[in-house]
This record gives sequence, C-alpha cells and structure tokens, in this order.
Amino acid sequence: MSLAITDLLSILDLEQLDLNLFRGRSPKSGWQRVFGGQVIGQALVAAVRTVEGRLAHSMHAYFLLPGDPKVPIIYDVDRMRDGKSFTTRRVTARQHGQPIFSMLVSFHENEDGLDHQVPMPKVPPPESLPGDTEMRANLLPQMPDSVRSYYERERPIELRPVEFDRYLGKKYPDGRFHVWIRATAKLPDDPAIHQCALAYASDFTLLDTALVPMGRTLFEKDFMAASLDHALWLHRPFRADDWLLYAQDTPNLHGSRGFSRGLVFTRDGTLVASVAQEGLVRLRRPQD
Repeated sequence: MSLAITDLLSILDLEQLDLNLFRGRSPKSGWQRVFGGQVIGQALVAAVRTVEGRLAHSMHAYFLLPGDPKVPIIYDVDRMRDGKSFTTRRVTARQHGQPIFSMLVSFHENEDGLDHQVPMPKVPPPESLPGDTEMRANLLPQMPDSVRSYYERERPIELRPVEFDRYLGKKYPDGRFHVWIRATAKLPDDPAIHQCALAYASDFTLLDTALVPMGRTLFEKDFMAASLDHALWLHRPFRADDWLLYAQDTPNLHGSRGFSRGLVFTRDGTLVASVAQEGLVRLRRPQD
C-alpha cells in the first residue's frame, strides 16, 4: 500500500473521545490551512461512526473558518434523528474553541424502486491520458511552477485530467472539465470507506472549474480562493479505488463567487454521485 493511501486511511481513522465526540489530525503537508476535502471526509467519518446499518446518501456543508493544520480538529456529532427509513446527523468541527465547519448528513435504508440516470459524457479512457510518469516527463515542464508543484506532490488520489491543456491557458467556453480519479492503492472493502474517500477527493478540482471558460486556474498568484459550501449526493455503490470520471461544469461566476457542479460515473457509465460547490474566487487586491 502506498504511503499516501496509508496516510489517508490514518487521517480518516478518527480518535473517539466520547460517545459523540471525535478528534482528527491533519497531515504534515506544509499547507497553511487544512484542505477542505479532509474536513469533509473526517466529518463524514464522525457521522458514520454514530450510525449502524445505513449508508450516507447526502451531505450539505459550510466552511466557516480556515482550518489550522497544526492542531487537531474536534468533531461533535448531534444525533438529530433516528427514523424508520432515514437517519440525520449534524457534525460541527471545532478548533481553538470556535466552529470552523458544519455539515448535515442524511443516511437512508436501502430500498428498491424506479431507476434512471443521465448518460456519462464521451471522453477518452484514463489509460489513453498521461499518467503521473508521463505528466512529469512531458507536460509538467511546460506548466507554471504552481501547477507543477501540485502535480508533483504525492497524493492518495490520482488525477488524470482530460482537458489538461487548460493549465496551459486554453479556454473551454462551455465550462466543462473532466478528470478521471481513483485512489492510488486498494482500499478496504467497507463501502463507508469508499464514500469517505470520494468525499475527500470531491473537493480537489471543483472550485478551480469556475475558471475553465477563461483559460485560467486557481494556481495563479492573482487569485485568492476558498470553498464556501459543499454538497454531495451518493446515488449508487462504487469503489473509490477503481477509475471514476468526475465530470464538472461551471454555470456561474459573479461577485467573486464561483459555482461549480460535478457528476461522478464509474467506468461502465453508472452515475454514482453528484456534487455542487460555491467558493470564493477573488482577484487579489494590493493589500492581499
């Protein structure tokens, strides 16, 4: 198992302090603030630990304050509802005595019923796209320093962008951005682990999609960016260590707030999740 995956599983393995109280840590990544996907994933783990026999189907989160990676995060779970079909949990993440993040999570008893979904976009398969080795050898030298350092960093989630030339300034007026994603090593078979891994990964590229129509990226020093809220719906079973297509688009960017959406498909075209996020996409002011 890769070191990055070992670290991810360790990050998601929260310490239980009390019946509804958990403690999570941040990796030693050198980042100035906690990665949003980490908080989403850890908060989902905290909620899952208080529910038996049901899987999460939706979560709605707000980022309240930047997380401090130097100190632990305390997750407080409120058992709001235990119904016949649905279970609801509210998770509040705290640091330095203040809430930094809040999320509602809903769990559902599996039921049979009618079924339909949108088709998966037609894009090249992941094997035809540059992998980490090819990107480091052929593409990264052409990319800006900030993009290159991001893709050179070892991560638990492998990313293979379809429209990778957007990092070289190409504009895609339709605002669509497709990325194949998967965990870099096999994960345990527990379905909840795969849900938490996808929750973690769903924050990687979504806000950056808001700049796709302009041929720009959040890696540029001109921008200050932060996730404001995040919603994830889980539709069908999947494995996060198999290739998943993260099909993203951006309907709106206005008032320094970018809105992006994503659909997640398995290789065979099964829609397994939907994502939406609004975030701060602000051009830096001189005082910043």
